[in-house]
Amino acid sequence: SVVVTGFMLGLGLGSLAGGYLSRLPRAPLLAIFGGAELCTASYGAFSLRLFHYAALYANGGSFFGTAIMSFVLLLVPTMLMGSTLPLLVEHLVRESRNVGKSLGLLYFVNTLGSAAACYFAAGLTMGLLGQSGSVMLAAALNAAIGIGVLTMHYARRVAPSVVVASGEGVAPAGAEATRNELLPLPLAALFVAVAGFIALAYEVVWYRLFSFWSGSSARIFASLLGAYLAGIAVGGLIVHDLTSRAERGRNLQEYLRLAASFVVLANLAGFAVAPAMGLVAPHNAASAAFLLVAVAAALLGAVFPIICHISLATESRTGSGLSLLYFSNILGSALGSFLTGFVIMNLWGVRAISVFLAIVGVALGIALMLASKPSVRLRAAWLLGGAATCAVVAAVANPLFNRLYEKMLFKADYARKGAFRHLVENRSGVIAVASDGAVFGGGVYDGYFNVDLVRDVNGIFRAFALSSFHPAPERVLMIGLGSGSWAQIIANHPQVQEFTVVEINPGYLQLIQDYPAVASVLTNSKVRFVTDDARRWLSANPHATFDAIVMNMTFNWREHASNLLSVEFLELARKHLRPGGVLYYNTTGSLEVLLTGATVFPYALRVGNFLAVSDRPLEVNSERLEKTLRDYRIDGKPVLNLADANDSRRLQELLAMTRRFNTDEDLRVPSMEFADSIRRRCRGVRVVTDDNMGTEWSH
Repeated sequence: SVVVTGFMLGLGLGSLAGGYLSRLPRAPLLAIFGGAELCTASYGAFSLRLFHYAALYANGGSFFGTAIMSFVLLLVPTMLMGSTLPLLVEHLVRESRNVGKSLGLLYFVNTLGSAAACYFAAGLTMGLLGQSGSVMLAAALNAAIGIGVLTMHYARRVAPSVVVASGEGVAPAGAEATRNELLPLPLAALFVAVAGFIALAYEVVWYRLFSFWSGSSARIFASLLGAYLAGIAVGGLIVHDLTSRAERGRNLQEYLRLAASFVVLANLAGFAVAPAMGLVAPHNAASAAFLLVAVAAALLGAVFPIICHISLATESRTGSGLSLLYFSNILGSALGSFLTGFVIMNLWGVRAISVFLAIVGVALGIALMLASKPSVRLRAAWLLGGAATCAVVAAVANPLFNRLYEKMLFKADYARKGAFRHLVENRSGVIAVASDGAVFGGGVYDGYFNVDLVRDVNGIFRAFALSSFHPAPERVLMIGLGSGSWAQIIANHPQVQEFTVVEINPGYLQLIQDYPAVASVLTNSKVRFVTDDARRWLSANPHATFDAIVMNMTFNWREHASNLLSVEFLELARKHLRPGGVLYYNTTGSLEVLLTGATVFPYALRVGNFLAVSDRPLEVNSERLEKTLRDYRIDGKPVLNLADANDSRRLQELLAMTRRFNTDEDLRVPSMEFADSIRRRCRGVRVVTDDNMGTEWSH
């Protein structure tokens, strides 16, 4: 939310700068545009390195300080990008004398290109070229455009157009409106700001839903943004077509009423996205929901160029006026992203937010209609119709959104799985507990509330196995809390004295207190909970060292998963290990993750699908494991009752694991594997880096 907000504000400020430049009487508009593209290319080429150093500097800083730094880093390139639209619109309007036609055309091709880039990056460049390759490709395109435009400008050697000062000269025949026939600029700015707020707020809600649907796939944001931008492009094309026929006599009032209709229809379509996803989820037909997103975006995308068309004069300073409206629209968009993603989502779920946005959208539609000075009958019809629409939206929200997340998670199995026991929605994500006790974070399995080693439904033996290869884990860090089962087990380890848990989503703490098997970990005197990003926390606490760092990682293909699996993270974690310390984490069956650990560290041991890595030899000791398991107690109760035949049998199974070394990762038959075997088995696969992001974009 912070990054999108900073990005949008930069675009808005850039539009003001572009508007100022477009007012200069003899400004070489194309040359300025070409220069802006070259500057963007130069910044892009060095951006990743700059962001890296800034991130290191910002570690441990306040949220406000980090947000300001993010904004400053984005200010230069986004201002350059934002300045280009007013420049090009001014250039085209000087030739066409039609604001809507010129803006609609540029709006269409610009956003269509952006939509194509989303799919191109998600489907090809990010997986093939990684972050650095994708950025350098974009910078090369910027440079090519800049050089091409500058070459065209100087080759033509045409003197720049002179802007006729306001009040001098007369607009040519066919100009759509004179100044006193236009929508007042302050009112137009308010309208486009509210429209921008609604549009970006809906996008945040839609991202939350599609992310849960896909299990937080890295590609889902690019796919959603692509559909959203493609819709806006279509909206720009619609306005281009409508305003190209201005000679047919459409006046200010008709355009306002058209915009009002678009706004109301867009908001109804936006509100319907979530229920539509629930409807098509059993068929896993995400394309239908994406289509509805595109429809809503197209209708909302048409509003901005329409209002620009009826509020900007063609005879002078179109770029300047456009920059003010663009800034207002961007400011509203930034507020929509920030307030929804950072504030409102901590207070309301998607149902309440969708109802709120639908009502605000209907209110904007009514305001646009009233600005057109309708007849008494038409005004009454819109007011009554708007009130009725809002009432219907509020009334149908509960049945339409009922069990929405269950439908999106279980899809075809929804009827069999039933309703969730618990659902937590906050700005950090969505956590759900199924009827059988399974925990799902962001739409993906996270584990069970279970610490029973005998009835092991969640591979919990891997947590108990820590003592098989580490002689004295007294000080332990765990990254990720999940169901709290691993935290409960490690907190009660006979040798653990200090235990720190870093979790990015505080919603898990809210859930754990309701489940007796793990609730006591919240009051365990050994345990300290930290709400933060683990990588950020480690960088901000360079002197914190541990005997063991444990991570029951999520699936390697989820977005941001490689932040805890890459070479760079493993090197960071190594600095926080005491002599003989171990990093012990879930590979979720990825050969790339296995090889990365066995490449960065000289010693490695696979335990089931977990990997223990260290700078000192790892020795498996079955006698130590047996003693630890005999002494293990959770909430005062022995983990194993060896008088029970099942418990005794389970102990022997785990001890057998310490003598079973093969390549079988089946959790039902626990086994181990040392580094040399891992390296041979994984020969030829790539290691995970921050740049290639492992399987996030290639899964």
